[in-house]
Amino acid sequence: MSRINTNVASQIAQRVLTGNKNSLNLSLERLSTGLRINRGKDDPAGLIASENLRAEKAALGKAISNAERADQVVNIAEGGLDEIGNLLNEVQALVTETANSAGLSTEERNANQLKLDSILQTIDRVAGATNFQGTKLLNGNFSFTANNVNAQVNSFKVNGAKLAFNSSLNVDVVVTGSAQVGGFFLSFGANNVNLSSATARFVVEVAGAKGSRELSFASGTTLANVAAAINSYTDITGVKARVSGTTGVRLFSDEYGSDQFVSVKVNSAGGIDTGNLGIYNLNTGDADAVNTTRLSTFSNASNPVKDVGQDVKAAVNGITATTKGTKIRVNTDFLDTEVELAYSSSATSAARLGALTAFTITGGGADFQLASRVNIAGKVSIGIANVAVREIGRTTNSGSTYFLSDLSGGKALNLVSGDITTAQKAVGSAITELAALRGRLGAFQQNTVGATIRSLNIGLENTTAAESVVRDADFANETASLTRSQILVSSATQILGLANQQPQSALQLLG
Repeated sequence: MSRINTNVASQIAQRVLTGNKNSLNLSLERLSTGLRINRGKDDPAGLIASENLRAEKAALGKAISNAERADQVVNIAEGGLDEIGNLLNEVQALVTETANSAGLSTEERNANQLKLDSILQTIDRVAGATNFQGTKLLNGNFSFTANNVNAQVNSFKVNGAKLAFNSSLNVDVVVTGSAQVGGFFLSFGANNVNLSSATARFVVEVAGAKGSRELSFASGTTLANVAAAINSYTDITGVKARVSGTTGVRLFSDEYGSDQFVSVKVNSAGGIDTGNLGIYNLNTGDADAVNTTRLSTFSNASNPVKDVGQDVKAAVNGITATTKGTKIRVNTDFLDTEVELAYSSSATSAARLGALTAFTITGGGADFQLASRVNIAGKVSIGIANVAVREIGRTTNSGSTYFLSDLSGGKALNLVSGDITTAQKAVGSAITELAALRGRLGAFQQNTVGATIRSLNIGLENTTAAESVVRDADFANETASLTRSQILVSSATQILGLANQQPQSALQLLG
């Protein structure tokens, strides 16, 4: 059958040729761009997935950059702290040298004080000058701010805290076990030591966490003098004494905790054992009260009796705390803080049991975004304390609090006329604080930042691979498709030419 008006074969050939050309163009586009998906119609679901993966790649790249920037910030802070640490070692040497007072002239002590003043000024200058792009790092700019400090809190430190935007965080402490001192009550039955004769001696060895001393008392020695003699060696033994009532002396460790103890060994009772005299334990939970059951007579105490203190037991914001003495520490992803409970100066027992809001963290800290998603889980916050001399070296003596700045000329701990022993404690405290800060920053660099960078790099690699699988062109497959399309286009073009010639055969019917 031959028709002229409608060439169906040509229409079929044109349709097939158009399809083949479209397939050829698609292969050419994919091979030229390297992408399987160039527009939404190529694969709508795949486009959505690949765009999400691309956004994640961009965020991961910036998170890696953030982590590297955080590492550099801490590096600069570490450099300043290292120099301050070297200066503190010089202060330590000056204090030790000046304590040798009999071997130094007044002029030498004055010269040491001048050198010390210069070092303290330099520490403040370094603390104020260490910066990253103009932001001070060691002047308290990145320390946390807090208010509503409870009266039962002696001191506190916030090393890290995650706060939501425009929010604060209460630090709630629940004390479930009291801190204790180690101690005993020595009952003499009177306000002095009454021995069997004027030549008899009451010889007792008192020991604590710092050391021991043997003391000898004659008959008639008042309890006040017994306590004073024991207290004169507190720095050596770690044991304090206080007259209790009119019949005895209470011995107790000068600090709280399980590493503190009091040991009593009576080397000679001097014939004092009469009635209920002897050694008594202090009450568990209240060392200001005496257990009414006698532990030992003095003559039976030739073998030492020992009482060990106890660390406070507590939880902070629902997390069981690590404790030592009266100090409480928690370290979680959301809160890293240290709290020291306050105690009455007249008490030797522990703080009251129960719950309290220690303080409220209102802001501060150095915040770093170390994850691809901007939320509180991806944020890391670390506190960098002020290391000026007025803020470090905190130590107490006789109810007064001192800092490293008190070693300056004319102040209470100066090297010329001040308390060198307390000055030594202040310097030691400052060195310990600085070392702890450097260790914490080092752990942040190594464990938090370092591990985060490694993890983010792996995440970026895997995300890139996933995005490539979804969006990138498979060149082997597309090359095969291109060859096929080229052949089909050529074939369809030839067929279309033949189909267009077919109606001409109808002219032969006209003769």
